[in-house]
Amino acid sequence: MKCVSRIICRSRRENTHSNTQESQSLLTPAPAKRRERGSVLIIVLWVSFGLVALALYFANSMSFELRASDNRASATEAAQAIEGAARYVSNILANVRDPATLPDINNYRNEAVRVGEATFWLFGRGDRRLAADQPYFGLTDEASKLNVNTATFEMLEMLPRMTAELAGAIIDWRDTDSNVNENGGAETETYQRRNPAYRCKNAPFESIDELRLVMGAYLEILYGEDANLNGVLDPNENDGDFSSPTDNRDGRLDAGLLEYLTVYSREPNLDPYGSNRVNVANLNNQAARQQLQSLLSNAGIANPEVIVGRVANTTPTSVLHFYILSRMSAEDFAKIETSLIATNGQFAEGLVNVNTASETVLACIPGIGTQNAPTLVAYRLSNTDRLNTVAWVKDVLEESSAIQAGRYLTGHTYQFTADIAAVGRHGRGFRRVKYVFDTTEGPPLIRYRQDLTHLGWALGKEARQSLLLTQGIRR
Repeated sequence: MKCVSRIICRSRRENTHSNTQESQSLLTPAPAKRRERGSVLIIVLWVSFGLVALALYFANSMSFELRASDNRASATEAAQAIEGAARYVSNILANVRDPATLPDINNYRNEAVRVGEATFWLFGRGDRRLAADQPYFGLTDEASKLNVNTATFEMLEMLPRMTAELAGAIIDWRDTDSNVNENGGAETETYQRRNPAYRCKNAPFESIDELRLVMGAYLEILYGEDANLNGVLDPNENDGDFSSPTDNRDGRLDAGLLEYLTVYSREPNLDPYGSNRVNVANLNNQAARQQLQSLLSNAGIANPEVIVGRVANTTPTSVLHFYILSRMSAEDFAKIETSLIATNGQFAEGLVNVNTASETVLACIPGIGTQNAPTLVAYRLSNTDRLNTVAWVKDVLEESSAIQAGRYLTGHTYQFTADIAAVGRHGRGFRRVKYVFDTTEGPPLIRYRQDLTHLGWALGKEARQSLLLTQGIRR
């Protein structure tokens, strides 16, 4: 019995130990499975987060790409609008009512002109300005500026920001000799010391930007406060030293030399209808006197032989001088002025259009100066109906002053600048290009093209706001 009982007890202990081991073997894997399921959850969350981030990244990239594509399309529209505007200007100049005159700004569109989804503007200059920070729109008369190829040292020196050394260097750059100007200047020896070295041109300027090569023509002298060359006092041009360019913060735009100089102004020795002009500086020639008398007769002017007799024994130095000597009426003179010239050359170079030149440019003309320039501009503003010839200058200046100034003056223009700015759809894609048109050979020809887009926005704050409002553009 004791043996049986020991066997039963041993069997129970073995069963109990076996059950305990089995229970432990069943319970041990459970925590490992829970940890595995938690790891999978975390991995799934990270993968989901990565996929969401990747989707957002690509969505943002596509948004930027869409905006970039839109901007490129806008820029293309603006560029095409500028090309269209150039053709429009060419058509205006080809069909102007009064040949060789600046078209009346009321006879053509020049501000916020729509071309499809694009819009363009024509920057200009004029006597009437609403405010210094408001742009003036229209074409610009190149003959309203001093011609850097013909202006004398004294005339150049009268310009704002001009120095005697720079004026002398300009003369040395364009003349044909290698002698340094007596008033200061620079020839090849000076330019050879530059890095890189180059030679003095000793030939006429071909573009006004060539001034950058001339000794002493620093950026602050050429540009002044008008960093973007739009003739407008922008906020960054009236904030002192806070931002470029440097300015005196006086609420007035102090432009640089580029505002007042040109290389394109010239008149052909043909009238607007293709006939040879009468050279009034050569009236001691019998053929010239006969030509003048025929011109007077064909224009219906009374007593042509008397007028010819008044000037036959003199040598007028200019068309204005001829008018003073002839004692003609202003009305009769207007009938023949476009058929008169005071040179035997193919062109009369560098004459300044007294009907459009600024007070600053007129002050540089001998016989006018700083004393008479404001008077001329004031008379011009109040007598707009008399600006078809140079005859009115005689009524403003003393006779001796008018004769002296007449050598440099004209009442006509054959070269015009179209400074065209444009934006595409949504007011984006700003582009700006300057064209110079020349009508001396008949149909308008583009003599110069310069991309000014790099100078930045030039339309001012109000034009931008107006564009946004009229087109309902989102910012």
